[in-house]
Amino acid sequence: MPSARMTIDPHFAIGRIRRRLFGGFVEHLGRHIYDGIYEPGHETADAEGFRQDVIELVRELGVSTIRYPGGNFVSGFRWEDSVGPREQRPRRLDLAWHSTETNEVGLHEFSSWLEKVGSDLMMAVNLGTRGTLEALDLLEYANVPGGTELSERRRANGREEPFAIEMWCLGNEMDGPWQLGHRSADDYGKIAAQTAKGMRQIDPDLKLVVCGSSGAQMPTFGEWERVVLGHTYDDVDYISCHAYYQEKDGDTGSFLASGVDMDRFIESVVATADHVGAVRGSSKRIDISFDEWNVWYIDRYEGVDKITGIGNWPVAPRILEDSYSVLDAVVFGGLMISLLKHADRVTSASLAQLVNVIAPIMTEPGGPAWRQTTFYPFSLTSRLAQGEALEVKLDVPTYETARYGEVPLVDAVATHDAANGTAAVFLVNRSTTESISVEVDVVSLGEVSVRETHVLTDADIHARNTLEDRERVAPAPSDTVALDGGVLRLTLPPVSWTAVALG
Repeated sequence: MPSARMTIDPHFAIGRIRRRLFGGFVEHLGRHIYDGIYEPGHETADAEGFRQDVIELVRELGVSTIRYPGGNFVSGFRWEDSVGPREQRPRRLDLAWHSTETNEVGLHEFSSWLEKVGSDLMMAVNLGTRGTLEALDLLEYANVPGGTELSERRRANGREEPFAIEMWCLGNEMDGPWQLGHRSADDYGKIAAQTAKGMRQIDPDLKLVVCGSSGAQMPTFGEWERVVLGHTYDDVDYISCHAYYQEKDGDTGSFLASGVDMDRFIESVVATADHVGAVRGSSKRIDISFDEWNVWYIDRYEGVDKITGIGNWPVAPRILEDSYSVLDAVVFGGLMISLLKHADRVTSASLAQLVNVIAPIMTEPGGPAWRQTTFYPFSLTSRLAQGEALEVKLDVPTYETARYGEVPLVDAVATHDAANGTAAVFLVNRSTTESISVEVDVVSLGEVSVRETHVLTDADIHARNTLEDRERVAPAPSDTVALDGGVLRLTLPPVSWTAVALG
């Protein structure tokens, strides 16, 4: 059996873990809103039409700030459509996903839902088909207490107090040719800077996110970040990263190493941002909002789900409803490890998405809601990862991958909360055939004991939770964990994600 050794030491701090790292993303897309979070006829629906079984699962998931309303959807979004009396709201064509948007759920309703699930709103503005003026109007409507036409309109629409939205995204994936309003880095950088400056004239304390590349594979990646930040560096707080992963051509080894690609992506963007700052002689630091990340089988959408036809604009179609396996969940858990390993600079992140659409939670109209396999690494990491992220010193064998070269068989990160004396370690075993024994030196943590253990694995790595078998896959306690003399010992099964909480 291969073996690995690692050390957990509070002196090896990476950075403080912000709650925004465990954010989510809700887009007007497919069955995410309608038949997802909102289904007035469902037996669990509350007075506002929101499914309470979904609310309970979102609370359990532990999401903090939720990005809304898109995504590609936002580049054709007219925010005014989503407020005011429902019976007067227009139905619109959503060009991003070739659907009809009813606007039955809008800003007021979604904010109410956020209060129910205990999350904050991260609002995206349309810089695709609209611009600075419309963004300023939305900010005035949402955040100004009263006394102006738009703030008084909000009050007339039933919201006396401001929404007090702190975090705002300046458009979405503006480097993507698929995006309405797609433009060059120079053109986008100019409108983003102009919009940011105007928004700060209303509220200088906003947290603003400028669009980075929509993926590290984009031909403009790197140069896009440099040019955009050249325009916006003084006016924004974050630059965005987006990344999705899928198994391709049966290359399981590379898929399991997806976290390696995420690590490189983050480090490249940090280097570019710091270069722009150095050239400007600025002491300011730009952080990363990794506000779209997940396992997504995008080839399925392109080949099967994509809707076409000028007369075919369905409401809430079943698209992007990936069913996640144990293998997907292990990769997903590895991506969360990568985010924690960069907690010094990735201070906000949004799992894309939450319900039905490439989501950890699934629903059936008139039926149940259930947890996908990916639900568990997120909910457990969100709950257990507190305090500071710690760099772990890993001594572990490697294996060769077709896409990323030689990579470690085990990836891991630890966290430590000095205030309450707790710690946690998160690990993935990327081997498809062998268990790996791990020894962890925890002497520097002082007197601790094992509080809880969780391991997600299965003899069938393609097992998944479905409508017919909603609890086929779930984490179980590890029966291999032992702590003695300051050494934590455990065995990682093949293709597994493990969490151990200490305290």
